[in-house]
Amino acid sequence: MARTYFGTDGIRGRTNEGVMTAETAMKVGQAAGTHFLRGGHKHRVVIGKDTRLSGYMVESALVAGFTSVGMDVIMTGPLPTPAIALLTREMRADLGVMISASHNPFEDNGIKLFGPDGYKLSDEAEMAIETLMTQQPLLVSPERIGRARRIDDASGRYIHAVKQSVASDVRFDGLKVVVDCANGAAYKVAPSAIWELGAQVIAMGVEPNGTNINRDVGSTSLDAIKARVVEEGAHIGIALDGDADRLIVIDEKGNTVDGDQIMGLIATRLKERGDLRGGGVVATVMSNLGLERYLASQGLTLERTRVGDRYVLERMRQGGFNVGGEQSGHMILSDYGTTGDGTVAALRVLASVVRFGKPASELLHVFDPVPQLLKNVRYSGGKPLENESVKAVIVEAEKELEGKGRLVIRPSGTEPVIRVMAEGDDARQVETVVDRICDAVREAA
Repeated sequence: MARTYFGTDGIRGRTNEGVMTAETAMKVGQAAGTHFLRGGHKHRVVIGKDTRLSGYMVESALVAGFTSVGMDVIMTGPLPTPAIALLTREMRADLGVMISASHNPFEDNGIKLFGPDGYKLSDEAEMAIETLMTQQPLLVSPERIGRARRIDDASGRYIHAVKQSVASDVRFDGLKVVVDCANGAAYKVAPSAIWELGAQVIAMGVEPNGTNINRDVGSTSLDAIKARVVEEGAHIGIALDGDADRLIVIDEKGNTVDGDQIMGLIATRLKERGDLRGGGVVATVMSNLGLERYLASQGLTLERTRVGDRYVLERMRQGGFNVGGEQSGHMILSDYGTTGDGTVAALRVLASVVRFGKPASELLHVFDPVPQLLKNVRYSGGKPLENESVKAVIVEAEKELEGKGRLVIRPSGTEPVIRVMAEGDDARQVETVVDRICDAVREAA
């Protein structure tokens, strides 16, 4: 059955258009609430959000949906996605909901669902909810309508939890850290957690107004934090995205450190302590070949999945891994949480900086990445990748890179775009291959 609402990471779209309307949100609340009404206990759902203006609208509609089918609602206000996963488990809730479109602009919003175990829902559970959304909701009698309340201590609970990821003998005294919260969900909790561990914190992207989330700040707009790190003479910069499940680091020279280098560092440190599980790291097809070669030199494996942190997590759970993530900055450290957590990953990086006393530019240059190039081709309709001429060009490119690099071509899951990525030891060859495929796709489209 084709999906109407759920994509690769919950439901997402432009607010008040398509799938992202108040009507849809109420249907989600009614359907998801009905799906998780199991057993005779009093049922509850935890709802969090980022700082988008539309969050109020979506939250209110969800509350109406959940309470109408008999679920109690606990609202936390703005909190990171991993905090909602954590609180869902801690509060013995039947379901968790995060209202966020992650790194997208404020005009978009989304709905992510977590089960009672704090993990994102399976494809099967999402399809079951979609089916219920097409049916008449099972409204309860007036005396069984759910209650809604807002809790005030959610931020403190999350800050306490993330600090437990750092050993009790480690303090960040003497570290000057720029923390960019993207005017998003972590604008209070991330700077507070790092400050409480002793660092001097220079916070930016902490003045949300409903429309400035991810605008020229955060992990997808790095120019501002790069300049600030150098200007302040900071030891390191921490850049989060709108819902704070993603981390990009800036070293003291203003250079970008992506998720591949961060995974390499964390995995190496855990291996040295005997705490790395699964014999390696789980990442996606987009991670750099240099990471794979580096891990192999350490006797570790790199297992690749399709793009999407949910697929990384699925493989981690299957294989017993405790480190996984994406080059784009999703860091999943399963010893400390059930989903990507940019703040926890940042604390692990800062702890390594303190323990080894090395500058970030040295500590976080774990391996030399091979030349990698990604280009996007937008198309208006059809299926360009099924065109015979495009297939022929791809086959030729794969032969050319065989043994020297990799080729990854995939349609976007959220927009009409074909993503063409190649990497290899010869930068010129990589560029030629990508351009040739992009031209073929454009022609076919």
